[in-house]
Parts: sequence; structure tokens; C-alpha cells
Amino acid sequence: MLALVGLLVVLVAVLGGFAMAGGPFGVLLAWSEWVVICGTALGTLLVSTPMPVIKALAGKLGQLIKASPYTHALYLDTLKLQYELYQLARKDGLIAIESHIERPAESAVFKKYPSLGGHEEVTASLCDALRIVLVGSVPPHDLEAMLDAEIDVHHEEDARPIQTLQRVSDSLPGIGIVAAVLGIVVTMQSLAGPIEEIGHHVASALVGTFLGVLLAYGFVSPIASNLEARNAEATRLYHVMKAGVVAFAKGFPPIMAVEFARKAIGAHDRPSFLEMETACKGTRAKGSA
Repeated sequence: MLALVGLLVVLVAVLGGFAMAGGPFGVLLAWSEWVVICGTALGTLLVSTPMPVIKALAGKLGQLIKASPYTHALYLDTLKLQYELYQLARKDGLIAIESHIERPAESAVFKKYPSLGGHEEVTASLCDALRIVLVGSVPPHDLEAMLDAEIDVHHEEDARPIQTLQRVSDSLPGIGIVAAVLGIVVTMQSLAGPIEEIGHHVASALVGTFLGVLLAYGFVSPIASNLEARNAEATRLYHVMKAGVVAFAKGFPPIMAVEFARKAIGAHDRPSFLEMETACKGTRAKGSA
């Protein structure tokens, strides 16, 4: 939602400044320039981008109206979930977590943390990693390398829609120049006409350049930056899961394995050790009850 507020501020600032300078808003409604710029940008997007990436981009644009789900509470739930699983495995053996990681949707442990329900891929990654630990045939350093490779693939796939949006942003000023040149061509054909008509055509041509630059640097590029930041948050959650699983695979006690995971959380959202310890011990107390 904050992103939408920012875009609104950009729009109000530009139009407000234009109005303060005495500019008539009707001049900006040069629809031919809008058609050239927006149509060309959309066409280049369709030509250069595979359909799966376009669909992913559409889904990511919907995130702009939602608050970021990567909050302090989500990370705390992530730590508590890992602690419960590791504690269960330490108490009753690794086989005790098999039913939970095979069917997380039906697991009593996973159901305690509905905030992770919107992160199915991360949950699946955690379960897959614990399956490998359960099998016991992969050394911890190889497990870490495997999870790093998975995170790299996830990050690469998540970055493609953002890269596409950034390319559109980079092309918009040039498309604006194309629209302006076409406007000048029309203007040259009207040189023998009234001076008012010439002025109208020149203004329309300049609107093309204005729109290309404004859409690039005032809207599309900031949106791409916002989505890139959200991608980094999603990747961070993978790293938190990875740090805990690898530490557990190395034989660290559950609370220390979770501490490794806690250290992978960004400073702004990271719970303190005392908060984490209290929360994890609380889950053990509830489990005993």
C-alpha cells in the first residue's frame, strides 16, 4: 500500500507543479502520444518476454496493494516451527518427524503456524531438506551446497519478471522520443497553417517525451525496485530455513540450530535471543500440556 501512496505522490507533485506554472491539463491529453508510448511498450514486452514470465509479472504487480508478509511475527513463527520439529526429532528420533514433513498440510505442528501457509515453496524446501537429513546419506556440507543451489534457482526465477519490468523502464524514454519525432513530422506538415495549430502539434510532440521519461523514472522503475526488494525478502526466508536445517544436520541441539536460523534474519525483523528462547520454550510447554 505504501508503494501506491508513493506513486500517488509522484502524480500529484508532477500535475501540481504543472498547474502552478499555469499549464492547462488538456495539453497532456494528447491521446496519440499515449497510444504510441503505451502500445509500443506493451508490444516490446510481449515480443521479448515468455508467457510464464508475463504471468509471474502480473502476479507480482498485485503485491503492490498488499503489505509485506515478511514481518517479525512471521520470522518468529519460522523459528518456532523449526524448533518444534528439531525437538521432536531429538526426543523421539528422526522417524518421528516423517509424517509431519511428508504431509505438512495435515501436520499438527505445521498447522500451529498459519502465517507460513502462504509460503508453500519455502515449506516444501524445508520438508525436502529434512527428508535428506532423515535419510542420512548426505553430509551437512553437501546439504548446504544443495540448498544454496535451490536458493539460487529460486532467486533467478523470481528476478526474471523484475528484469523484464526494468527493461521496459529503460526503453520508455527512447519510445517517448519516437513519439515526439512522429509529432514533429505532423508539425512539419502544418507549417503553412495557423500558428495556433503549429503550437498545438509541437506541444503534443513534447508531451510524448514527457510521458516517456515520467513513466520510466516516476512509475515503472520505482515499481521494479519495490518488487526487487520483496524478492530479496522472499530469498531471506529461504536462507533462514537453510541455516537452521544445516545446523541441525550437523548435530547442534534444537535451540542452537534455531539460533543459527535467527542469525540469518535481517536486523530489522530479527527477534532477540531471549525472545526466541522464550517463544521456543513456550511451544515445548504447550506440547507437554
